Amino acid sequence: MSSPNLNLDKHNQVISSNLLIQADVLGQEESYMKVIVTRFLKHKLAVVGLVTFILIVLMALFAPIIAPHDPYEIGYEFEAKPSMEHPLGTDQIGRDVLSRLIYASRISLAVGIGAVTIYVIIGTILGAIAGYMGKWADMIIMRITDVFMSFPFLMVILVLVSVMGPNLFNIILVLGFLGWPPVARLVRGSVLSLKEMDYIKAGVALGYTAPRILVHHILPNALAPILVNATFGIAFAIITEASLSFLGMGVQPPTASWGNMLTEAQSLTVLAQQPWLWIPPGLFIILAVISINFMGDGLRDAVDPKSFK
Repeated sequence: MSSPNLNLDKHNQVISSNLLIQADVLGQEESYMKVIVTRFLKHKLAVVGLVTFILIVLMALFAPIIAPHDPYEIGYEFEAKPSMEHPLGTDQIGRDVLSRLIYASRISLAVGIGAVTIYVIIGTILGAIAGYMGKWADMIIMRITDVFMSFPFLMVILVLVSVMGPNLFNIILVLGFLGWPPVARLVRGSVLSLKEMDYIKAGVALGYTAPRILVHHILPNALAPILVNATFGIAFAIITEASLSFLGMGVQPPTASWGNMLTEAQSLTVLAQQPWLWIPPGLFIILAVISINFMGDGLRDAVDPKSFK
């Protein structure tokens, strides 16, 4: 029979080994994150995109302070040209274009971030379940994913928004609940690869539950590709919202969005003689989308394991 002291010594050795392993893992994760940040900062276009996007976010957050006028205030000068009082002129009913442009950034960012948050959560959960559970769960989830991906995306959005009503909340919901399939497939592939790693098999042997293994050990290692997908998704959501608003199925006036400000460009008179009504919102859409795409490119290069030496 083994003595109690011997069993206690073995128990202490196991605890000490586990602590050393955890410390080593934490040190590797910290070093990995440091390398990612360093590599991202070396990507000049990504840094420019990050700075530009931060400026747009700050403009949206401090819109009441930055905007020179109330975006809904109707002035006495209709279709006024740019001046000191109205740097970007006024629209057809006398509202300050610059103020509406600044407030419109809130709508576009809300759609982009809100929709991406919803579909990343849905896609991550479904993809993790499909990849880890396998068998019938994987088959059912992937067949549902294939069905969703077979739909014509913009057509379904137009139908759903027209049925539910064109407003900010419904647009975020529709984009969020239709955008999850690519994330689910991405997460599923990562989970299928990661669950074959030795440390995951060790966790299973130690009796860890599936949720604990997924949340604490698998998903943190699959986070990088999810973040890359999310950055590009924000840009796509902003473009989609602008397209819907341009078609009259997005955010409705008097609420300003970059898309419904561009609806003025449908008139040839405005297009040719009043560029201050459509060039600024068009430029801001381009700036926002390009900056996010640059960030996504930099993040993708930073987390690419093939590029590590």
